Amino acid sequence: MTDFIALEQKYEFDVYPKRDLVLVRGNNATVWDATGKKYIDCVAGHGVANIGHCNEQVVAAIQAQSQRLITCSGIFYNDQRAKLLEKLVQITPANLNRAFLCNSGTECIEAVIKFARFTTKKTEFVCAMKGFHGRTMGAMSATFNPKYKADFEPVVPGFRFAPFNNFPKLAAQVNDNTAAILLEVVQGEGGINLGEAAFFEQVRQLCDEKKILLIIDEIQTGFGRAGKMFACEHFQLQPDLMCVAKSIAGGIPMGAVLCSDKIEVPQGKHGTTFGGNPLACAAAIAAIDFMLENDLPRQAAEKGAYFLKKLNAHSLSRVRQIRALGLMIGIELREKVKPYLMQLMEEGVLALPAGSTVLRLLPPLTIPYEDLDFVLEKVIHVLSL
Repeated sequence: MTDFIALEQKYEFDVYPKRDLVLVRGNNATVWDATGKKYIDCVAGHGVANIGHCNEQVVAAIQAQSQRLITCSGIFYNDQRAKLLEKLVQITPANLNRAFLCNSGTECIEAVIKFARFTTKKTEFVCAMKGFHGRTMGAMSATFNPKYKADFEPVVPGFRFAPFNNFPKLAAQVNDNTAAILLEVVQGEGGINLGEAAFFEQVRQLCDEKKILLIIDEIQTGFGRAGKMFACEHFQLQPDLMCVAKSIAGGIPMGAVLCSDKIEVPQGKHGTTFGGNPLACAAAIAAIDFMLENDLPRQAAEKGAYFLKKLNAHSLSRVRQIRALGLMIGIELREKVKPYLMQLMEEGVLALPAGSTVLRLLPPLTIPYEDLDFVLEKVIHVLSL
């Protein structure tokens, strides 16, 4: 294991806060390191592995498609791309009827910035404090936390910020040059902060009145994670643009922007080399079919409620608050979270931070109840030390 760590340390550009763990295999919610030790994975690729690691249907689809056609330029039509586009429109809010396929969540955000500016001929955006949308220049500019922007100024101009769930202060940031409002329904990196129905209802009304586009970032919440296929469905919210990625293709890199009829982007104004390639599309079709066949949004809602009920039965003095929607769980501590993440790893559970004090759990939606119980046992044990 130390040989692999040494190789990465020698050759990889050092931008990740690495843990001393070499993961080599995964199945559903379990991963194994190079020594054979197993862990219950509540990182899941930062919310990518909603259908579990090495899902058999996705593996079979990738194997079959890899023998037919792997890449296909967007200047040609393709069977897998056509099927996926239809499927995405069928499962997303009813007003969204076209999609742009790309490779990641941050690429989705870059696309919607361009789409919104071109469509409205305006240049400014209103975003939420504690919101996170990515690390490329446009997406980073839409992200609130100054630490992501430090050393990269000047960022893309035209981004204003207001407190999440505070409609009067958000409305005060809107002006005649506002192209769009960009929000997450649940702020993931910002600490698992849950949106409120009344807030989003007012935002939608404001956008309609002012002819402002509403962009919803479902990159982490999408595809069942929050107990609905998409978190905006909790509020019957219909965005004008919706960004999805992470779990869309069972672990294969992919993203998509879903668009309403309001969006106008002519040929030549945007593009991507790998977006919508047949391999990723075949994986996404298989992944979405699996989600639908196994009703993973319902499973996420039920398993999340089960976990919370059991966790709330324990009085943990280190815990300030628990915030969750489906299997998107944040445990806010009264102190820094990093030592507890390391202790959980020693105990066989992999978890994430969400800010400096929030312990974040993003297990596969397919996680068995016995594995949930194991995670619960270890979280309670570690937070009781």
